[in-house]
Amino acid sequence: MKLLILTVGIATTLSWSITTLAQAQTDFGKEEFESKCASCHGQDGKGGGPLSHAFITKPADLTVLMKNNGGVFPAQRVYEVIDGRKDVEAHGPRAMPVWGREFRAKTPDIEGYYDLRSSVAQAKILALIDYLYRLQDIK
Repeated sequence: MKLLILTVGIATTLSWSITTLAQAQTDFGKEEFESKCASCHGQDGKGGGPLSHAFITKPADLTVLMKNNGGVFPAQRVYEVIDGRKDVEAHGPRAMPVWGREFRAKTPDIEGYYDLRSSVAQAKILALIDYLYRLQDIK
């Protein structure tokens, strides 16, 4: 009887844990966007964030990147803007873009390996690009 109660208890706990984990899925791209981009580009990506009034030129509408590129999402260009290889005046100097060094392009070390920080930065950039792709207005 004790074994049966223990088994049911474990099964219930596992079921609850799996359900909780499934509900707690994080949209890392959206999270990166909200913490690094939305203050200027807005929660919807259309350029109307709470800081947008401080700019002479309104922040870009990130929902029309694909539309403005002949229907093709410019993933490589977006990657280079995020990691700092492509200058965007409003983002600040490449040595200190608005989001700091978090996304800066990293080069392989002397043995050709990227360090862990670089791998994490690349994963964050790819998640952010995926989110930007999902924001596209494809009408």
